[in-house]
Order: sequence, then structure tokens, then C-alpha cells
Amino acid sequence: MTMPDTLATPDAPPRPRRSLRRRVAIAVVSVVTVVVVIALVAAGFVVWTIQRSFPQQDGTVEAAGLTSEVTVHRDDLGVPTIVADSTHDLFFAQGYVHAQDRFWEMDFRRHVTSGRLSELFGASQLGTDAFLRTLGWRRIAEQEVTALDDRSRGYYDAYAEGVNAYLADHDGADVSLEYALLGLQNADYEIEPWTPADSVAWLKAMAWDLRTNVEEETERALLRSAYTPEQIAELYPAYPYDRNPVIVPTIAATGDATTDAARAGAPGIAWEEVDGVLEAVAALVGDAGEGIGSNSWVVSGALTESGLPLLANDPHLGASLPSVWHQVGLRCRTVTGACPFEVTGFGFAGMPGVIIGHNADIAWGFTNLTTDVTDLYVEAIEGDAYWRGGELVPLERRTEILRVAGGDDIELEIRATGHGPLVSGLTEDFTAIAEQPVEGAPGGEPAVSLQWTALEPGTTARALFALNTARDFAGFQAAAALFDVPAQNLVYADRAGNIGYQTPGRLPIRGAGDGSLPQPGWDPAYDWRGYIPSGELPMLYNPEAGYIVTANNAIVGESYPHELTVDWDHGWRAARIVDLIERTAAAKKLTADDMSAIQADQEFWMGTRLAVAYAGIEVDDAATRRALGLLADWDAQNLDRSPAAAYANVLWDELVQDLFSRRPDPAPVSGQDRLFTLVDRLLDDPGSSWWTNEQIGVAGRDEMLARAAEDASDRLTALQGEDPAQWRWGTLHALPLTHASFGTSGIAPIEALFNRGPVPVGGGTSVVDATGWTIGTGSFATVTVPSMRMTVDLADLDASRWNQLTGVSGHAFHPHYIDQVEAWQEGRQTPWPFTLDAVREAAAHTLALVPAD
Repeated sequence: MTMPDTLATPDAPPRPRRSLRRRVAIAVVSVVTVVVVIALVAAGFVVWTIQRSFPQQDGTVEAAGLTSEVTVHRDDLGVPTIVADSTHDLFFAQGYVHAQDRFWEMDFRRHVTSGRLSELFGASQLGTDAFLRTLGWRRIAEQEVTALDDRSRGYYDAYAEGVNAYLADHDGADVSLEYALLGLQNADYEIEPWTPADSVAWLKAMAWDLRTNVEEETERALLRSAYTPEQIAELYPAYPYDRNPVIVPTIAATGDATTDAARAGAPGIAWEEVDGVLEAVAALVGDAGEGIGSNSWVVSGALTESGLPLLANDPHLGASLPSVWHQVGLRCRTVTGACPFEVTGFGFAGMPGVIIGHNADIAWGFTNLTTDVTDLYVEAIEGDAYWRGGELVPLERRTEILRVAGGDDIELEIRATGHGPLVSGLTEDFTAIAEQPVEGAPGGEPAVSLQWTALEPGTTARALFALNTARDFAGFQAAAALFDVPAQNLVYADRAGNIGYQTPGRLPIRGAGDGSLPQPGWDPAYDWRGYIPSGELPMLYNPEAGYIVTANNAIVGESYPHELTVDWDHGWRAARIVDLIERTAAAKKLTADDMSAIQADQEFWMGTRLAVAYAGIEVDDAATRRALGLLADWDAQNLDRSPAAAYANVLWDELVQDLFSRRPDPAPVSGQDRLFTLVDRLLDDPGSSWWTNEQIGVAGRDEMLARAAEDASDRLTALQGEDPAQWRWGTLHALPLTHASFGTSGIAPIEALFNRGPVPVGGGTSVVDATGWTIGTGSFATVTVPSMRMTVDLADLDASRWNQLTGVSGHAFHPHYIDQVEAWQEGRQTPWPFTLDAVREAAAHTLALVPAD
């Protein structure tokens, strides 16, 4: 018996039968409706989770700890200018604003600098933590905080109070989206209060990023087993003093400039695996490898349209998302001796004050000094002691506990000699150096120690405030004297019309060695003899040339009495900047637009050199001839849409590998500035043995050049097609914007939340527009960048301009997360208001921070 599909009643007609197809369709619609509702709810939850941490930018917020109202104006890029009645409230508010914009970045960084990443992400980070604990950045930062003067300590304390006032009202995902994801893996994690040592420790990370030379020292040491000293010397040529500029052509005593200034009237989760610990640290804090450096220059009023100086700066650092920089203005409502700040520029989230920028009277810029401030020593260890001057000396020892999310605590024993901590056993390269036989060793087990200026307490934490409030060259020099680590070139300009340069830093005076190779730790003859006295450090004040250029090139000539390094950047960027300044000045008076245009210059010097070298090279392959034809009319500009630039860079990569790395005993190909000098000399020496490489079956310069040309053509054809007119350097050289922590989680949906790009870019390594890439790796992706660009017009500070890589905000999906990328990509700088009237006029948002009742 078949039951009816519906029941009829006497008062109603029977319902029509529904087909199975219709019933299924209704069911599907119902399920889809439920799924859509669930998806909408989930999407709403995700949006709410993402947006709940976005900072309040308008209205009024009560903050316990403030003594009076503080105003925070933000322009249409979200850049804050903070106006307060006292220094306490000014730095309190900066801490509050940094926590609003970037607290996850701050928290992540302090775990890096403390060697506590395992507490966040588990056992995968133990190797990195062990290395960083061994260096002891956090311990040294705590010592530096203890040594601060009362005023500076007050600034750091006020800043920490502001951060903690924000955290008092925000927790977990209310602080940043990253905490919601961290909770999936580490549900017990709790945010700790901020401390001054958390701020100061980041200076150690930046010093590591900019330390220079320890990689070259390691490379040379490991090459000794396969190459002769003469070959190693060829691979690491000296600075080309005959063709590229030095910063300070003649040396003047520091004291003379102060006197001259007075006479002149100057006014007073599961992380991406990397190859080793050093690579992991590089990924976390920046890599002192390919492309790290900076450009800065200053031009006097004698050469400018306004009659007052112009100053330009663009530091080259590892690409990061968010950018390492946070733009900010700090203003005392009434500038007095008790509240002297009227400064704007670029700082670090987590650090009070401004690192690079200008105040009402002076402007300054930084580039990496590239002096050698690290040395490796091979030590002879016997039990708990080491050999030193013919005697056994007890090792310094300490034990630290590494706490591991989801795992057991690990006990770490750290040992050190008088030179520094023992680092062999922590990285493959340092361990390999320790295993090399050393003539004259007194016995025992070999180990490698690291001596580095940043492993002693310093004064940089005070220097920033002195720099922010300096009013003339004498004050600038006094601040520079405190800026000991990381060692930087400091350029200067003021509204009185003066320009200057000062080498600061704690620069070692070496004994028997020059720092180019690891030294015998048991022989005191190789010890450091102290530091170069400040009065003997290079400086310039109002040079006759009318400009000063620093681009990590040699500071001084060969007659300077102290050994600073054997590993300068070889000066190709500096030479190009000098050329552009002189050529432009010969035609007209310089403007801020000219300074910005120089920063965007993309001339690839080696591209020009290769075009000349290939003019007489014949190749049989028709496709290769077409590719080489691109170089004939090329202006050597590495423009992002340039086919010729694409081919020239691939050609350069192939040639370098054929010359050096495709050998039974590969030679390092790090440092394209060094390789420019090396290959330039080899091109003029067709009989050099480097042109013969049996492994690839090549003998002679012309044969190797032809081989590289054909391989480059084939490679680029495989990457971008057979039509050379469609090749694009910018696509090949694109910049991936990768979140510093969750951006390499290995989980695609999580990475998609935080990562952006890739962004096509022009420029290149050892190009003024220094978008560095790593040669010999199979990739041309941009890894280092002009992290910011600024041009300061001392005639009208409100006419200055600036830009950074990403944006002010560290919150994924916030409007200011990547809103500066397009301008950065185009080399276009944005308005930089300074005077209070200009700041108010530019304000898109105004927030009042008021004391809590």
C-alpha cells in the first residue's frame, strides 16, 4: 500500500505531489541557506576579529598615568604627531600610540632580542634562542638601562607606562589579530608588561643587522683549504680608491669643527625552515648581507635654489612587513628647557624618540659605517679553562633556562672567554672554523669566540634624545659621541646654512691582526687595544665641494692611521650620486625634486660594463644575438618594465656563477659591489686563470662570455617567453611583502591574511635605488630595499617629503597597512608637515588622550 505524499482534510484540497527532484532541490536550497548564514556569521566574526584591534583615532580616551591632555593628530596616511605639555606625557603618548599601531611587532621583537621565541612558537625556535641567549642582547640592554642618566631613564619609563596603559584596556585579539592565531597554538600565552629594557634591546638587533664583515671573515677562513692566499686576495680586492670616492678626503681634528661652528655663528607557529641559525636570525632581525647599507647626502646652500641646504637619506635594510620604520612627530606644546622636543622623523615601534629626521633647527641622516666591529678568535679550550698568554684561565660560565611552548624547559650552558661568547657549536660555519687546524695552537679543544662592540654596555640609548634636541653642529657632535653601536655615518645640515659629517661609534684599535681572518685567541698580541679616540674620528664641516655623500663607501683614504676595515662597500653607489650632484649643479641650482630624483636613479653600472664587453663577442645562437641586441641602445637604467635590464641582470648572474660558484670548490659570490670591482678587473685581463673553468668546459674569456650570454638567453626565455620585447625586469625582480612572523607559517590561509605582493620593482644591487637581490641563488626577488626615503628642505621644513616601504599600521587589513607601497614603488615621496599649523591643516583625525579620573 502506498501512503499519500500529503494528508488531506475535508476542508482543504489535497496538496500536489512533489517530485523527488523538487524535494532534493528544496533540501539543497535549505542546506545552502544554512551554509551561507554560517559563512556570513563566520565572515562577520573574522571581520570583527580583524577590526577589533584597529586603533581609535578620533574622540577622547582616558589613560591612567597622564598628567595633562595630549593631542594626537594623524594625517591621511595615519602618521601621528603628538603634542604634549611635558616630556613625561609626550613619551607616554608615543608609547600608547606605538602600542595602538604596532604592539604585536613590539612583542615579537622583544622575544627575538631576549632569545625567547620558543615561548611563543615552540621547540622549532630553540636553535635561534640558544644563539641569541649566548650573545646576551637582553642582559646587556638591562645593564644599559641601569646606567642611564635620570632624565633619559625618565623618558624610557614614561614610554613604558604609555604602552602598559594601552595594554591595561586591551588584551589578546583586542591588541592585534596575531594573538588570535597564536592562541590556536599557544593558548596559555599572556602579554607581559613593557619595560625600558624591551626598548633598548632592539638597538642590539639593529647593530647585528648592520654589523658588517663577520660573514666575509668567515668566508675567507673557509676558503683557505681550497685557495691560495693570492687567489683569496683576488677574490676580495681592495677598495678602488683610484675611481670611487671617499667620504672624508682629508682628516681634520673633531675639535676644529666646533670652533669653526662657533666662528660661523652656528646656534649652539611552525616557521619556514632556513639553512642555519645565522640565516634564522637574519630572517628575524635583518641580514647584513646583499644590499644592506644606505645612501645619504647633504648639499650646501651654495648649490641650491633656496640658498639653504638640502639633506637626503634612504637606509637600505631587509624588506619587512610592516616596515621597520614608524613615522612620528613629537612636539612639546611650548618648547622650553624642561620640554625641549620639537622633532619629526622615523623611529622604531618600541623605542621612544626619533631615530632619523629633523627638528626646528637641524636635520640629520644615517648610513652604515661598514667599519669592522666584530672579530672571531680561535680559542684553545681545556676543560673549564682556555689558554691565554701561556696560562690557563677559567672560562666565564652561566646557565639560562629556555622555556618552550608545549614542551619541557631546556637548560642552556653559555661559556665565554675574555674575547666574548663561544659561538662554535651553534652554527655550522663557526663550527667549521673551529675544526680547521691552526699552527701554533697550545693544545686543547678548539672553539670560536665572537668579540663585538655591541656585547659591551653602551650609550646609544641616550644618544637619540641628545640628537633629537641638538640645535647646532656642536650639539650634533656631542650626540654623535654617544652613538656608539651600531656605528653609523652621520650627515648634518642646519637652518643657519651649515653642512657637516661625523664618524661616531666605538671603533676598535687592533693589535697584530687586521680583522680580515679569525685570530689566535691564546696570543694577547691579537687583542684589541682600546677604541679610536673621538678626536681622531673622521669629520667634515662646510667642505669646499659644497656637498657630502655617504653610501657605505670608504670613509677615508689609505693614509688614515687606524685600520677601520678591509671590507668597505666598493663605492659604486657613492660614485653615481656624486656624478649626479655635480652634473645637475653644473646645469642649475639644486632643488628638493633633484634630491628625490637622485634617490630614484636606477643606473646599473655593471650593465654598462657588460654591454661594452659584449660588443665584440660573437655567438652562434640567433635567440642569444637578439637578446644581446637589447644592450646596444640601453641606457643602463634598471627600469621595472625594461627588457634590457632583465637580460643584463640575468647575464650578470650567469657570468658570476660561471666564474666563481660553478667550480669543484665554489668561491663565494656574496657582495655584488665587490664582484663589480673583481669582474671589472678580470674583463681587462683575458689571460686570468679565472676565465678557465673545466667543470663547465670553458677556457678563455670570450668563450666564457659567450657561454654566459647563451645560458642567460635560455634562462630568461624559460621564465618570460621567447619574445625579448616582453621581458620585464620588474616582474623578475618583484618584491614579496612577507609578514615577519606568520608570513612564513607554511599555512597558506594564514599567510594570505598577512602577506602582500609581490610588487614589481626596478633598481637593483649596487644601484642608487638599492633594491637588492641575492646573486647565485636562482632568484632575482628583491630582499633588501630603501626602507624609507626622505628629503629635508632646510629653507622650508614643511616643503620636505618622505615615504616608507609599507605603512604606519601593523594591523593586517587596516587602511594604513600598505598604503605607502605604491608611492614607494614609484619613488614618489609624500608631503611631510612639520610646523604645528601645517600639522593641524593636514590632520585627518585628532585624538585626545586625557588623564583618567
